[in-house]
Amino acid sequence: MDDEEGMLEVCADTLSKLPDVELVVEGQSRRAAERLAAETFDLLITDVRMPGLTGVDLLRLARQHNPEICVLVLTAYPTVESAVETMKLGATDYIVKPFLPDDLRATVRRLLESERLREENTLLRRQVERSYISGQLLGRSAEIQKVRELVAKVAGTDVDVMIFGETGTGKDLVARSIHELSPRKEQPFVPVDCGAIPEELMESEFFGHERGAFTGAHSRNLGLLEFANNGTFFLDEIGQLPLRLQAKLLRALQERRIRRVGGTKEVSLNVRIVAATALNLETEVSKGRFRLDLYHRIHVVRIELPPLRERGADIALLARHFVTHYAEEMKRDPVEISPEALEVLSGYAWPGNVRELQNVLKRTLAMISGSVISLNDLPDQVVLQAGDVSVSDGKGFFRLRERQMARFDTDYLTHILTSCQGDVSLAAREAQLPRGTFYRLLKKYDLNPSDFRRGEVVESGS
Repeated sequence: MDDEEGMLEVCADTLSKLPDVELVVEGQSRRAAERLAAETFDLLITDVRMPGLTGVDLLRLARQHNPEICVLVLTAYPTVESAVETMKLGATDYIVKPFLPDDLRATVRRLLESERLREENTLLRRQVERSYISGQLLGRSAEIQKVRELVAKVAGTDVDVMIFGETGTGKDLVARSIHELSPRKEQPFVPVDCGAIPEELMESEFFGHERGAFTGAHSRNLGLLEFANNGTFFLDEIGQLPLRLQAKLLRALQERRIRRVGGTKEVSLNVRIVAATALNLETEVSKGRFRLDLYHRIHVVRIELPPLRERGADIALLARHFVTHYAEEMKRDPVEISPEALEVLSGYAWPGNVRELQNVLKRTLAMISGSVISLNDLPDQVVLQAGDVSVSDGKGFFRLRERQMARFDTDYLTHILTSCQGDVSLAAREAQLPRGTFYRLLKKYDLNPSDFRRGEVVESGS
């Protein structure tokens, strides 16, 4: 904004050389005030002394409508007082007339880059990224080696990738590994959990919005897709994406352009899509809950992660790695895992997969005071279920072994309760089992300690 036509021409000619900049010029301050109230701008450049509304007036009005707007003041009357006044009112910088075109261009470029960084920081505060323990896929099993080989092959390409696997198997770690091994590694990696964002906010989170686009939109916000430009956009649990958003996402990926909610300007898009799901997307497509065209659009390369129960050889390795990491995080001396505890960890089915193993070991480390994780330190459900095998054939080896183990458990518990006269605390100490685990075993085999206090021992073997 400047009331001198020649100055407007100089500014327009100078700033039009900046890439990806849309420039609006005004010679009447009243008209400038109307546009500032109705539209969203990143930067206001204004003269100070003008007929009608002054530059200071425009600065105040601009700040009322958009508190985050950058303001560059042009003045032919530089004084310490005027500089202090404009800065107090919120001006970002000022430049003295006459100026060199290169100086104006450099100042504007710096202010726009600063505004872009502010918006990105705001976005990152809204988008909470998961924590990752390691940038590599740990394990020696053939299953995980196959995954690593496939990641290495596809990372150097630019194809979209679909990752399938149960919850907690490390799909997010695979996605990050693909990004860090790709040519886009210096650009943003933006993860988004499609099941964690309320449906009514999804469109705004994905595509961004302009000020005034809806109630509560007091300022412009970048969307996750725009922030991921030139980088990798990771859609975790994409199977939970609503159909309406599926259609808009497909259109954005096909056209490689997006438009913010409430906006008219299109933004070019260059992102790599990596998606993950624990659902069977073919089933979701057949039931009409997932679009077939979107499925084919992103399902270029398929990576399947095995559950932890199929990676038995890796459990001990992972357990030691997590214990070392969390001990360092908690600023503890090194902690080891006893052979008995490792055997139990390796025999447990881990329905929550690697994430459950992480949480169990982190919780265990927080509770123990010694330098060794023993069998007694592990959660009861892990200890009790570690050796269980569910086999439908009642005559097979595993089923017969399970029966013999149940007979042993019952005989042993009956004997020790008899010798301890039903005192559960004493019996648990004699059995070298946590008291909670001992109670669970009693419940499992329907043994009542009070029967043993009365001397009424229940015979086993029926």
